Amino acid sequence: MSPALVGLAVVGTTVFFAILLFVPAGRLDWILGWIYVGLFIINMIINWVCLQLWNPELIAARMRFSKGTKTWDKVWAALFAPLIIAIYIVAGLEFRDGASRLTEMAWPFGLVLFVLGSALLMWSMVVNPFFEKTVRIQTDRGHRVIDSGPYAYLRHPGYVGFMAWVLSTPLLLASAWALIPALLSVIGIAIRTALEDRTLRAELPGYTDYTKRVRFRLIPGIW
Repeated sequence: MSPALVGLAVVGTTVFFAILLFVPAGRLDWILGWIYVGLFIINMIINWVCLQLWNPELIAARMRFSKGTKTWDKVWAALFAPLIIAIYIVAGLEFRDGASRLTEMAWPFGLVLFVLGSALLMWSMVVNPFFEKTVRIQTDRGHRVIDSGPYAYLRHPGYVGFMAWVLSTPLLLASAWALIPALLSVIGIAIRTALEDRTLRAELPGYTDYTKRVRFRLIPGIW
């Protein structure tokens, strides 16, 4: 992908999330909001560089919608998107009220979650060439089981990283009310994990054997 298209994607995504934050906030002097936007931009750029270096084919795969996406995943996406959007809108509205409900001491913890979650998500994407946006059996791309990197320890490490990233957002924005849609989003991600796992067991050759070697989906020793 050309640098121009990458730059356009970064700018477009940044503007979208900035609108979600600052329009509800009704003002632009939100320091934590701008810091979050900066972290988001840095994360996107690092993610693109790493994929460009180690898994460039995934960039193109994630930029398109391929045939074969499961119907249940389309329904899930339609229900999940409003939850993610709500995190930012609620945080903006809470700031607009004049006082955040979370102490700023929550911010460092949020930063740790953001960095660790982003790193695990990026590692999963670098290792897995089949890390597309939607759930489908990618027969057109030679879909196979990936059991290296973080997949040697968890079946869905990318989702763990995504969950950490989601939970970090209310903390980075010092918004207590935004924790509600964030927690609902995490539940939604867990549901998708279970549905995807069932699909892979039924349709991806070798996945059932993989589940015997790597027993846990998201939490080592628990689930």
